[in-house]
Order: sequence, then C-alpha cells, then structure tokens
Amino acid sequence: MKLVPLGEKVVIRRLDAEEITSGGIVLPDSAREKPRQGRVLSVGDGRLLGDGTRAPHEVTDGDRVLFTPYGGTEVNIDGEELLIMNESEILAVVT
Repeated sequence: MKLVPLGEKVVIRRLDAEEITSGGIVLPDSAREKPRQGRVLSVGDGRLLGDGTRAPHEVTDGDRVLFTPYGGTEVNIDGEELLIMNESEILAVVT
C-alpha cells in the first residue's frame, strides 16, 4: 500500500536506533532512544498559500532528515512503522 500525505505533510521512515555506544557498551531495547533521523518516503502537495497556490517542499523523496524525537504521528502500514509530520517539524537535511 502506498501512503500519500496531504498538503504540507511528509511521510518518514525512522532509521535504526544505535545498539552500541561510542564506548562499546551494548544498549538493551529499553535504554535506546527513539532515532531522530529518518528517510523521506513521500511528500504532499505543499503548503497552501493565501493566493491559492502551493509552496514547494524543501525536502524531497529520499532525503535523510533530522527531526525532534517526539515529532509527528506514528502509523503502522503493512507492518512497517512510519511517521507523518508537518514539514516544519523537520530540523535539517543530512547531506
């Protein structure tokens, strides 16, 4: 199933959480933080402007992005956990 966001919404797949710290300590699932990075899967049409046109998105499909740890709405589609969030909740694009 394909998920197509509306307006200024963006669909993101979180990247895997770190399992080992930089010091070599293996973290159990309960101690891991939610990943704050993800990959953009699809974008909506853009934010509706006052004159009726749409503003283009600053991110595109495939971009690796940083976002707040509790941003967006989690959804489960075909057994895969995805995030739907406003483009304004994305902090940066990782290049």
